[in-house]
Amino acid sequence: MDVGVTQGGERSSVAVRAVDWTLRSAVSSDVEVVAELRATVMRADLERLGRYDEHRVRQRLRDSFSTRHTSIIEIDRELVGCVTVRPSEGRQWLEHFYLAPHQQGRGLGSAVLRTVLERTDAQDVTVSLNVLQGSAARRLYERHGFVVEDQDPIDVFMARPPGGLLSAPV
Repeated sequence: MDVGVTQGGERSSVAVRAVDWTLRSAVSSDVEVVAELRATVMRADLERLGRYDEHRVRQRLRDSFSTRHTSIIEIDRELVGCVTVRPSEGRQWLEHFYLAPHQQGRGLGSAVLRTVLERTDAQDVTVSLNVLQGSAARRLYERHGFVVEDQDPIDVFMARPPGGLLSAPV
C-alpha cells in the first residue's frame, strides 16, 4: 500500500505495485524538466497525428505552466511525472498529466488520478480534460468515469461529474 500526498498535504492510501510516490507542489525550476517530459511522452501521438513540432511541444507547456495548480509526481525524490488541476468555467481542468515512460503501465497513473479525483469529488466539482485522438491515455480516463463530451480530428474532450456517476451520456 502506498501513500500519496496531495498538494494540500492530505494523505491518500492507494495500491500501486509496491511503489512509494508523492505529490509535491511544482516550483518554477521544474518547468524545463516538465517541458522535456511532455515532449517525450507526447511525441508518438503527435507524430501519428502529424502535429509534432520539436519547439512547439515544449513551448506550449512553458506558456501554460502554473506552479499554483501543478503537482510534481516523485518516486524516491525523482521527478517521474506531473499533473495540473486548474479551475475554469465552474469546473476543474485536468491538464499536463504526464508520467515518464518507464513508470507507465504499472498502476501509478491510476493511483495519482484516484487521488486527484478524491479531492475534486470532495469539492463536488466536475473535472474536464482533453486527450489526443487515438491516445492510450483515453482508456485510463474512461476507467475512472470520464465520458466524451465532444471531439474533433485532433482532440477528444471528456468530463467526469463528482463521484464519476452519470445519469445519461453527456
